[in-house]
Amino acid sequence: MTEPTGSKPLWHGRLGDRPADALMAFTESLTVDRRLAPDDVAGSRAHVRMLGATGILNRDDTERILAALDTVEAELADETFRFEPADEDIHTAVERRVTELAGSSGAKLHTGRSRNDQVATDLRLYVRREGRTLARDLHALQHTLLDRARAAGDAYLPGYTHLQRAQPVLLAHHLLAHVWALARDVDRCRDALARAAVSPLGAGALAGSSLPLDPDVTAHELGFPARFENSLDAVSDRDFVAEILFVCTLTMVHLSRLGEELVLWCTDEFGFAQLADEYATGSSMLPQKKNPDVAELVRGKTGRLIGDLTGLLATLKGLPLAYNRDLQEDKTPLFDALDTSQLAARALRGAIATLHFDTERMQAAADQPDLAATDLAEHLVGQGVPFREAHSAVGALVRSSHDDGVPLTDLVGRDPRLADAVSLLEPGRAAARRTSPGGAGPEPVRAQLDAAQRRLDDEQAWLDT
Repeated sequence: MTEPTGSKPLWHGRLGDRPADALMAFTESLTVDRRLAPDDVAGSRAHVRMLGATGILNRDDTERILAALDTVEAELADETFRFEPADEDIHTAVERRVTELAGSSGAKLHTGRSRNDQVATDLRLYVRREGRTLARDLHALQHTLLDRARAAGDAYLPGYTHLQRAQPVLLAHHLLAHVWALARDVDRCRDALARAAVSPLGAGALAGSSLPLDPDVTAHELGFPARFENSLDAVSDRDFVAEILFVCTLTMVHLSRLGEELVLWCTDEFGFAQLADEYATGSSMLPQKKNPDVAELVRGKTGRLIGDLTGLLATLKGLPLAYNRDLQEDKTPLFDALDTSQLAARALRGAIATLHFDTERMQAAADQPDLAATDLAEHLVGQGVPFREAHSAVGALVRSSHDDGVPLTDLVGRDPRLADAVSLLEPGRAAARRTSPGGAGPEPVRAQLDAAQRRLDDEQAWLDT
């Protein structure tokens, strides 16, 4: 019976002394990469089938190793797999257990393979799976925002620039702005996953192999549409990790902006919305509090993901070809970013689906006459007045209203240039007047709702493939 691989490091032949405990404690990655177990088994299974198909392994060895991998997969799934102290990483653990089960046949599992191309393969499989999960979560959040936009009807609220009231916009238009931002995130995810769909298995440590490996077989087995073209690049490339990290980070920036608006809207000062009890928290001291912790944590966790991305880029920027152990540090930020962005999207989706909008409060804030100032200026433009002159004239009226305490409606009614435009200051008029394509009024918003649905249908078609 072959000695279990896990009793000694995989590289024990070159180094005679037992590795120091301090070295093993510092270099082990099993605590982080054990979540790659399903991907490692899948990659190993594809590798063994290729070895059998090319005649590198005989049928008996191939079948024994595949049977052992089936057992390992089952043990991992039902959590009966026993990890050993000498298991340096998930790859070592799987190979050690296969060797225990398959004996001398199991010792042939690593034929023609390095942990360098092995981990690169595992990581790409993981990114392709979890990246698609993120896209599904973002798609679901978009659907919730679209549903709330449809339900909002003609309700309107102030639109803001510099956090100052600017012009009235339909609530549906405001919600749809987040839909389009998330649609770009889904697009970036699709794009990144397409570039991640290249199999590195067969690249070996850095230079391929003298054995008659067939990387196209393993690529096909694992569902990759392509295999690597350059073995040095294949084992050193972590562009796909950086790209999906960027996708996660920018997604969180968008979710953070949405969360910030929930925080503001749920304050008494705004009063535009109220969180459902199941998506709010209380205070340990203040009995009256109803806190938007979900939204605040989305803001807070976004900062950590920005750190994940910059940390990985800093690691990659100084590495020569090909593999360097620094690349072990790619997994912690990757796992954190995907986990966090998925959870954030799900939590915000629930918060938005159950959110109560106070549309009367919104509309009262948007009906402030000042918010129709641009409409007054555009009314003058329609009479042939140059825009800068119109802007100045209306601005002077607004200033007089504020300085003298005279209602803007009165001042507009006394101005011979604007006397016929007083009706523009009536509640709801300004919100209904936005008619340009992509604008915030009822007509363009109806078209936008249809466009958003088409965009989500396209995303769904991709997710279904």
